[in-house]
Amino acid sequence: MSRPGADVLRDTTTALREILGERLSTCESILSEHGHDESWHRTVPPDIVVFPESTDEIAAIVRACAQRGVPIIPYGAGTSVEGQLQAVEGGVCLDLSGMCEVLRVSVDDMDCTVQPGVHREQLNHYLRHTGLFFPVDPGADASIGGMAATRASGTNALRYGTMRENVLGLQVVLANGEVIRTGGRSRKSAAGYDLTRLLVGSEGTLGVITEVTLRLHGLPESVCSASVRFPEVGDAVRTSIAAVQHCIPLARMELLDGAALRAINAYKKTAFPQVPTLFLEFHGTVSEVGEQARRFGELAEQHHGSDFDWAVEEEERNRLWQARHHAYWAAIAARPGGRGLTTDVCVPVSDLADCIDATIADIDRSFLDAPIVGHIGDGNFHVIFSIDPDDEREVAEARGLNERLIDRALEVGGTCTGEHGIGTGKREFLCREHGASVDVMVAIKRALDPDNLMNPGKVVPDAPG
Repeated sequence: MSRPGADVLRDTTTALREILGERLSTCESILSEHGHDESWHRTVPPDIVVFPESTDEIAAIVRACAQRGVPIIPYGAGTSVEGQLQAVEGGVCLDLSGMCEVLRVSVDDMDCTVQPGVHREQLNHYLRHTGLFFPVDPGADASIGGMAATRASGTNALRYGTMRENVLGLQVVLANGEVIRTGGRSRKSAAGYDLTRLLVGSEGTLGVITEVTLRLHGLPESVCSASVRFPEVGDAVRTSIAAVQHCIPLARMELLDGAALRAINAYKKTAFPQVPTLFLEFHGTVSEVGEQARRFGELAEQHHGSDFDWAVEEEERNRLWQARHHAYWAAIAARPGGRGLTTDVCVPVSDLADCIDATIADIDRSFLDAPIVGHIGDGNFHVIFSIDPDDEREVAEARGLNERLIDRALEVGGTCTGEHGIGTGKREFLCREHGASVDVMVAIKRALDPDNLMNPGKVVPDAPG
């Protein structure tokens, strides 16, 4: 596929103005803003940005684009990191930020339905008086639609699961403009193919998500956060593995190495000791939280953990988790002008220590500095490289380290991406991970999007013919 020609774009712009009026832009700065994410991937702007406010408008936009063979790229909050937003074939970017209503909340059923532009923090603020919350927390204040599209995860996944477990149903506009609903509000169903799970994680390549029905959770009676320090990264990793194997129901268990905390201290003006540290959070009744903390403390002591710092008050807990959530930007800021290239492997927890040890050895042999952080309770960790995207030597070094890390993960049955998705950045690894199954993915893509108009160039290899 080639980018749409000038005549096609003029005709498309005219058709879209009839649908949206002035909620459309071809301004160069707006196009550039919508052509990149938070990562090192270069900006590839769309030709047109539109700002729909309803499912009907999106369906009309998709039909207009389909009639003219113009690609469509959904855009949420722009916080992805694998090149999901690059308009590699040009086309129309659908900025969904105007679709930001919480449509329904059922306290009794512990679920809600939202438009895709609702942000995670916005939703939890809306829910603050209901006794419920939405737990999936990728760190960035991402949009719910984007989180569903990338099958996002985050610090709470250890206890509450990822978007895969917390999306009950979707409303989606398909590539031909047809509107469908998948799933429902029941807690289980054996009716037909699970289209909801197919579309969660499809990164805009199969359709445009216009509503999301979410599972909610009760706010815990008691919450306690803590940090505990270790002399070596391996000690922290082995403590986390032991905690999982002993079935301690932690809500959060995050690893930060000394380099990560050094970057955070510089970025946030904090004073965390710059040694390998686990950030923890316990949820439950007062007695349950106390028992979880006691059991974890015993395991940490067996692996040389010391100097527990406890945070019970909300302000203290928020300070701790804000520091963790800013680790990515802190690592990038440590290199003026740098852009982030972050790894995202996830491995079986029994192989986690060996995988991280080998990764540390690889980094030690490199000329690049790279902090390590991770949701290590579920085997997912990140190496964050801050690189100059125009420096071929730095790009090649970071990509080489990432490739070796992915190979190690795949050898033990892991994955190249625990939560960031494939986008353009990890397409080359999809076939290594899934082999002939990728042919099935391509067949699904061709069946739902035969003209390859939905976010082309992402996730699966381009289908021939």
